[in-house]
Amino acid sequence: MDEARAREILAAAGLPVAEARLLALGENAVFAVGDLAVKVGRDAELFERAERELALAAWLADAEVPAVRAAEEKPRLVEGHPLTIWHRLPDAVRPAEPRDLAPLLRRIHALPEPAAFALPRRELLGGVERWLRLAADAIDPADAAFLRERRDAFAPAAAALTPHLSPGPIHGDALPRNVHVGPDGPVLVDLETFSSDLREHDLVVLALSRDRYGLDPAAYEAFTEGYGWDVREWEGCAVLRGARETASCAWVAQHAPTNPKALAEFERRVASLRDGDPEVRWYPF
Repeated sequence: MDEARAREILAAAGLPVAEARLLALGENAVFAVGDLAVKVGRDAELFERAERELALAAWLADAEVPAVRAAEEKPRLVEGHPLTIWHRLPDAVRPAEPRDLAPLLRRIHALPEPAAFALPRRELLGGVERWLRLAADAIDPADAAFLRERRDAFAPAAAALTPHLSPGPIHGDALPRNVHVGPDGPVLVDLETFSSDLREHDLVVLALSRDRYGLDPAAYEAFTEGYGWDVREWEGCAVLRGARETASCAWVAQHAPTNPKALAEFERRVASLRDGDPEVRWYPF
């Protein structure tokens, strides 16, 4: 799904396409439409996740956790694509930083399981096959096979880990890009990966950002101080990191058919994993 197709879906939903401004294009296309934000999912497989994301928004509102609020309680299915509508947040006062994420994670990690619905496990590697399938012939079949082998090795290893923290609700993709710093402070803006699993999943994300994506070590230290613990002290950290790296490679692959930069980044990441080099710089996509 490209921007043009996403705009066709907006039109089919009766939304004012001429006013729509693209904010992000990844697994969803996200548009600003007046006072609303509209998310269009890539395919019908994501409809159930869209339903859960809206239920999560209501749950977080009840718990008074700062997070994006839904404008419609249920998703729409428009020409085979899930569409959700949200209240648009005020303009950001500054870019989000790792230190803004720490108190939000502390609040999420203090929550009990929701009573009205069940959170899934964090299937970090669950999307690998679909992303590789979407990449089709744009990537080397040997690279796809390599990632499938890594997935099959890391999945049971991650399932066997003994956590340091008590398991429970997690964000699932805890990065500053999923935080919006508005006039009233930091707010979570992406809820679709919420899960119930090892809390360490949320903390490995920034540890990997420090090592792979060039996150300033001082910013990482501010995050760990704000949260109160550094996941790198945990013996299971390398396993969760390896699983996340595998998923991150496959995620980029889905964009390779239409974006040469995505293909180049995919090939860079796979090569570093083949070489066993944990310090090759990766670039956000």
